[in-house]
Amino acid sequence: MGSQEVSNVDWQGKHVTVAGLGVSGIPAARVLHGLGAVVTVVNDGDDERSRAQAAELRAQGVSVRLGDGDTLPESTELIVTAPGWKPDKPLFSAAAEAGVPVWGDVELAWRLRGPDAAPWLAVTGTNGKTTTVRMLASILAAAGLRTAAVGNIGVSLLDAVLGEEKYDVLAVELSSYQLHWSPSLRAHSAAVLNLAPDHLDWHGSMEAYVADKGRIYEGNTVACVYNAADGATEDLVRAADVEEGCRAIGFTLGTPGPSQLGVVDGILVDRAFVTNRQKQAQELAEVADVNPPAPHNIANALAAAALARAFGVEPAAVRDGLRAFRPDPHRIEHVAEAGGVTYIDDSKATNTHAAEASLASYDPIVWIAGGLAKGAAFDELVTGCAKRLRGVVLMGADRALIREALTRHAPEVPVVDLDRTDTGAMSEAVREAARLARPGDTVLMAPACASMDMFVNYNKRGEAFADAVRALAAESA
Repeated sequence: MGSQEVSNVDWQGKHVTVAGLGVSGIPAARVLHGLGAVVTVVNDGDDERSRAQAAELRAQGVSVRLGDGDTLPESTELIVTAPGWKPDKPLFSAAAEAGVPVWGDVELAWRLRGPDAAPWLAVTGTNGKTTTVRMLASILAAAGLRTAAVGNIGVSLLDAVLGEEKYDVLAVELSSYQLHWSPSLRAHSAAVLNLAPDHLDWHGSMEAYVADKGRIYEGNTVACVYNAADGATEDLVRAADVEEGCRAIGFTLGTPGPSQLGVVDGILVDRAFVTNRQKQAQELAEVADVNPPAPHNIANALAAAALARAFGVEPAAVRDGLRAFRPDPHRIEHVAEAGGVTYIDDSKATNTHAAEASLASYDPIVWIAGGLAKGAAFDELVTGCAKRLRGVVLMGADRALIREALTRHAPEVPVVDLDRTDTGAMSEAVREAARLARPGDTVLMAPACASMDMFVNYNKRGEAFADAVRALAAESA
């Protein structure tokens, strides 16, 4: 399927099973029902919230089956699944046996685009996706383009492609889950920011995880953007089946070679989208224009700039867009200073790769870590940051995994192990970190783990940290 080809599925009377209620399932069910499909929603849960959602859908004429997400409904011709449903679920095995295709909500949105649909500039990677997509949207807006940050962030893709608002281009964040279920997606240009072990419990192996990330490059028409410091991302570009003329564009924190963007003397420069890339470089912005100017965030800015330049955006808009961008909360966010100690909230660092980037930005550090490990190992992370650590405070369900790595690779670093999960746990963690810290240190909450063992999400975890820090600062004022 070409990059702008649109599916002409006849939905009238087509039997579609939507797997999962929730953020993506409910809109998909409503859209498909509105197109004339015979929709059945299946859902594992049968709790009060699910029953309320089911009642609303049933009132609109959609069938809902609660408490059984494993059995394939009779007459099903297509499954549209929530991205979080694992590929090894019995429902999908039954679909494969019956020859029933499975799409994700992103695939559905792609198939439902109109004939004059806005092209997609797509971003994936283990870390930095949301920040990069929001930077990209800011740059595109600075160029005067009608755009939105969509996908795994902000506006839903279904709303974006079916809504009344017309866009010139979309900045699309895609997770490995979403890419797994998007066989026909073809972006204008796409970037894989980095690759590190994550969600292995869902994908089953690192190889499967990487392969799903690589789907984002399939059928690209203008540029495949890769991280020159992460050879696996370039390998994915080499393996991708792209449109003729599509270019591989690298980004680097060092001096860029031809067909790369990079950094020279504090300036973000472009040697990819210039007339003579062998000899010329175009200044785009200053490192100081990137907020915050931590190394991994500069890499995000370069990736966003590469995608924008691939779409024809002028250099001044890159600068203006980066200057206008403000990071979301809980991403290496400065909370306060107290007693000469700086407190940083990076609750969004939900895996080891993200935590590694945070830990590389400060020295010395009292590190607050722990939560749900999602199958991750911590030896490499601890080895890399050991010399920066003043102390460590551990909390959460899988904290023992981090403690064992610290014992192996940083035995001299003092560790406080908090065996509590109540609402006062974060306050105690902050107080213990303050006790370990000295003036000039940074207390960094970069958990390297997911939050759901103790908090609703990483936002709530970050808020609990910030509240505890401000309470401590008020006491010492």
